[in-house]
Amino acid sequence: MRIRIVDTFTDRPFSGNPAGVLILDSDTFADDDRLQRIAMEVNLSETAFAHPLPPGGEADWALRWFTPTTEVDMCGHATLATAHVLHTTGAATGTVRFAARCGILTSDTRPDGAITLDFPTSPLTPEATPAGLAAALGAEPLSVQDTGPHIGDLLVELSDEATVRGLTPDIARLADVSRRGVVVTAAAADPARGYDFVSRGFFPRVGIDEDPVTGSAHTALAPFWSARLGRDDLTGLQASARSGLVRTSLRGDRTLLTGDAVTVIDGELLTSL
Repeated sequence: MRIRIVDTFTDRPFSGNPAGVLILDSDTFADDDRLQRIAMEVNLSETAFAHPLPPGGEADWALRWFTPTTEVDMCGHATLATAHVLHTTGAATGTVRFAARCGILTSDTRPDGAITLDFPTSPLTPEATPAGLAAALGAEPLSVQDTGPHIGDLLVELSDEATVRGLTPDIARLADVSRRGVVVTAAAADPARGYDFVSRGFFPRVGIDEDPVTGSAHTALAPFWSARLGRDDLTGLQASARSGLVRTSLRGDRTLLTGDAVTVIDGELLTSL
């Protein structure tokens, strides 16, 4: 079984967010425990598993994502990685439709290799700052939003880009204040540098202290910043150590996420599923 490591939301190796990708020959997934053990062995923020579906249905591939500790409902960067592998290996062309736990997702690959994902927009609900959140972050939130059922993060607006970049949060305490994780964000200090807002994402409850670039979080960041900046098409910089750019286009109840990807490792899983 081939296994690939793909760096996403970047056009350079060793940056962006790496994901494991396994394209299965069978028409079913292995049992959950087996998939979880493989994801734990790969030990990246997500490992994607995909298998082909019969022609004529509403989707072309079934897709699931696992962190080292659990399965998740929605993952942007590992979907981008899967679409990249399908196209670069010739397993798929044109628009690819994925059946996932969060519904039907699609990907379109441009001639230059950039990939656009069509994801559901996350519903935002303002809420009071949870007790202990400011202390865990080491910064005072300007606002807090719940991001709905599929991603389950708290979206936390901070005062400025420098505060987002300089955070050294108490990861263990953050695990007590959200269902999945905490995404912090602020407007770009200088939009002339090529991005409109910055973010960072911390997900200790699913085994990820800090995620390098979180595609799914941008389904919440897109409506949040589009409302404030008055534009539907934006670019976000996730300011992790590896860093990456996500181009977002808000289309009502759908959000388009566009980014690049590069395969950095192509190997073989020396055990059967």
